[in-house]
Amino acid sequence: MDYMKKHERHKLLKQLLVKNNVYRQEDLVDLLAKRGIEVTQATISRDIKQLQLIKVPLNDGSYRYTLPSEKEVDAAVKLKKTLQDVYVSSDIHNEMCVLKVQPGNGPTVSGLFQQMNYPEVFACISDDDTIMIFNRSTQAASKVQEEIRKLTNED
Repeated sequence: MDYMKKHERHKLLKQLLVKNNVYRQEDLVDLLAKRGIEVTQATISRDIKQLQLIKVPLNDGSYRYTLPSEKEVDAAVKLKKTLQDVYVSSDIHNEMCVLKVQPGNGPTVSGLFQQMNYPEVFACISDDDTIMIFNRSTQAASKVQEEIRKLTNED
């Protein structure tokens, strides 16, 4: 089993994404394993967030991972545009906000939300279409909900 530094693994992951259709995180684990590099699915999940990989729809209805566009865009602009494209609904309960998005977009929106470094936000977790935003107080949750409404033009 080879150990690979994170930046080297990220470089290899980018190369693999260009040369292969990658539909699932497990596909990346398998592609690395074929090269003698053992990683866990959790490591790949972190790599996906750090590389800001996105899932794009294919004609057959499936999704594959791809690199974000090389053009560097401000996180706030990316978050606003992404939310306007994929937002479904949001709600709050006590210190938590739940944000529903179109399938396949949860990790991307969660990653962008975390890049914003909102002081009210303690942590975000996501799955395919839902982001759970843990806030520092109920007042913080209300403030974050208002920010989501502004970003999605749902005033």
